[in-house]
Amino acid sequence: MSRIGKLPVQVPSGVTASLSGSSFSVKGPKGEMSLSVRPEIAVEVGDGVVTVSKLGQEGDRLAQALFGTTRALIQNMVIGVTDGYQRKLEINGVGYGAEIQGQNIQLNLGFSHPVTLPIPSTVSVECPNQTTVLISGCDKQQVGQFAAKVRKLRPPEPYKGKGIKYDDEVIRRKAGKALGQRDEGLARASIRWLICRRESHNTTGARR
Repeated sequence: MSRIGKLPVQVPSGVTASLSGSSFSVKGPKGEMSLSVRPEIAVEVGDGVVTVSKLGQEGDRLAQALFGTTRALIQNMVIGVTDGYQRKLEINGVGYGAEIQGQNIQLNLGFSHPVTLPIPSTVSVECPNQTTVLISGCDKQQVGQFAAKVRKLRPPEPYKGKGIKYDDEVIRRKAGKALGQRDEGLARASIRWLICRRESHNTTGARR
């Protein structure tokens, strides 16, 4: 049995959970969400608690997989309508920036033209400044998906760190080849060539 699936989901005050047929829904201060429950899973709504259980034969791998998943989805829904979810993106680069224009977000990312993305109705987007984008909503999947879509427009590169990254993301930086290091390598190669040429000349003179 799933150790996650068997844990009850606590419903805080101010949040209403209901079950109508195979449709489970929650409503709270941040919004309302619904979930279609699979026939392999049973959901029970009690007094301030929601429990999930499996139906069918023991050892059913599909029911076992859906058991913990359904419980996790319900937990995410309760958190979403209570506190909501937020993703913060940071934009790094000279001339890079973002701004809200109506129901769209426009980003300048070093291309020959600005990039415009429509904002889904399930999330809200704010730009406190040109280099910060805040994406929030009650649906964890929608918030994460739109944040990933914005980041994909210009992922951070490892040399100068230019691009769009999550606020808690750590970019593994790479050291580029410096001009001084290249010149030093050429100088060492020239010295080795001169030494080899001198040794060859001395050997030829000794034979004569």
